[in-house]
Amino acid sequence: GRITDAIELLNDYLATHPNSDEALYLRGRAHRKAGRIREAINDYLASAAINPDGPAARAYRMEIEIMDFYDRNLYNP
Repeated sequence: GRITDAIELLNDYLATHPNSDEALYLRGRAHRKAGRIREAINDYLASAAINPDGPAARAYRMEIEIMDFYDRNLYNP
């Protein structure tokens, strides 16, 4: 589907631009939409490490708050 296509395109882009915080954030959002929460959190963390003031840092915090409320076993920071 479209989300899988987006993830594949972002994977290709990140292969040559591994420090793109924006691409990592976007891939994290795509993973989130696909229900792959661990992958989303990992991408948000990687993006936030590159750009602590970017949107991924906020997205990461929101995911953790949701997981704390929902099920801690779904993430492994």
